[in-house]
Amino acid sequence: MNNRSEALRDVGKVVGIHGLKGDLKVRPHSGDPELLLSAESLCLRLPKGEMLAVSPCRQKLHKGQVLLRLQGYESINLVEELVGSTVLLPEDQFPELDENEYYWHQLEGLQVIDRRAGPIGCLQSMFSTAAHDTYVVDGEYGEVLIPAVGRFILEINLETRVMKVDLPEGLVPQK
Repeated sequence: MNNRSEALRDVGKVVGIHGLKGDLKVRPHSGDPELLLSAESLCLRLPKGEMLAVSPCRQKLHKGQVLLRLQGYESINLVEELVGSTVLLPEDQFPELDENEYYWHQLEGLQVIDRRAGPIGCLQSMFSTAAHDTYVVDGEYGEVLIPAVGRFILEINLETRVMKVDLPEGLVPQK
């Protein structure tokens, strides 16, 4: 990573170690691991908050996770302290997306409004399933899980920070 001030974005979590050569198991925050597989440099926010700039020397997809080996950390003994770290990438490594595609950091914190129930809360997190990503919204109805699929997501407006949705019947009480 260079010395200029770059925005770092959270793209995954180190969830374990794979093998004796220090491969880290990284769970991507979205269903697409491509950012981690093509990263030239990255930063780890260690569990105690310290930042560590590192360079991958091996990246491989394995059972939905990315195995990441780091230069200078090619031993299980050297990477044990890295488990639990947040993986951050410089924003300039993110490729341009097509229209109606978004990175998680663009969506986090959006106000979510259902067409029938009105405001339901703030977009807090996202997780991936085999079928699709799922948005986690926290608000007056508690935690609401919304499938991130076109038929439920009506509009995303990054300028107004609003996501309009059409939730399935029964997901939240109707007003």
